[in-house]
Amino acid sequence: MQIDFVFSSYTYFMSYKMVHKEASKSCTKKIDIHIMGSMNTVNKPHAVCIPFPAQGHINPMLILAKILHSKGFHITFVNTEFNHQRLVKSQGLDTLNRYTSFRFETIPDGLPPPENLDATQDIPALCKSTLETCLEPFKTLLAKLNDTETRPPVSCIVADGAMSFTLDAAHELGIPEVLFWTTSACGFLGYTHYDTLRQNGFIPLKGMDYIY
Repeated sequence: MQIDFVFSSYTYFMSYKMVHKEASKSCTKKIDIHIMGSMNTVNKPHAVCIPFPAQGHINPMLILAKILHSKGFHITFVNTEFNHQRLVKSQGLDTLNRYTSFRFETIPDGLPPPENLDATQDIPALCKSTLETCLEPFKTLLAKLNDTETRPPVSCIVADGAMSFTLDAAHELGIPEVLFWTTSACGFLGYTHYDTLRQNGFIPLKGMDYIY
């Protein structure tokens, strides 16, 4: 059964407990992996972490992924091809390939390649493109991750709350999913009150006088 949670970045500890509980149910395949310099055969839950492709979303997701990895998870961290190129440029391939149980994969973001890799992508265009074009590449990636003897089968998906297309992939493939809200607790609280503000007529703003 698919499980959908939404939680904010201040609940890293509870998020680990929820992901571990659901992922452990799905992890049944033994594989050989490299841990602390030695080879061990273990049952490892495999979490696929996919943030929205913007820095303020990637960093909190990466922190959560590191926590899960430290607790015994195999991690696949999914970046867009654009952001992965930037990561390779800043960190180098050797750093990214340091651990066999923490791997980086990519999917396209659906936007034309920018001329300047250091430029910030257009966020509205990125939001539209990820929702419209990323589902099929993500499903293809999940199939590839499950079609190998060198890593555990995917136990769960930990997706950014802004990457809701992943829910369709999780439902179709029968993989539990957790939605991780990467904003602050204060920001998350603000988003949850959007509907209340609309119902009470505070938004949309009717003029500049409403700002003060």
